[in-house]
Amino acid sequence: MDSDFAIRLLTETLLAAVKMSAPILLATLIVGLLVSIVQVVTQVQEMTLTFVPKLATVVIVCLMLGSWMLTVAVELAKHMFETAAGL
Repeated sequence: MDSDFAIRLLTETLLAAVKMSAPILLATLIVGLLVSIVQVVTQVQEMTLTFVPKLATVVIVCLMLGSWMLTVAVELAKHMFETAAGL
């Protein structure tokens, strides 16, 4: 195993991690921005007002896209095991 091979495996792993985490992070970013705008307009600075909607968003996104995320993780694991078997 040379350094190019290791870098390619690391790149594939990091890209899979980005693909799986991007929907959660983007949805949380949008909800946080909307809640912040509401807080600025209403001048209500309550910490739970930002935490609860973000937590609910993460749960909803995980329920909606959890099977897809699991499929991406399983495909990556299969690829890694097949690559390790070929060494």
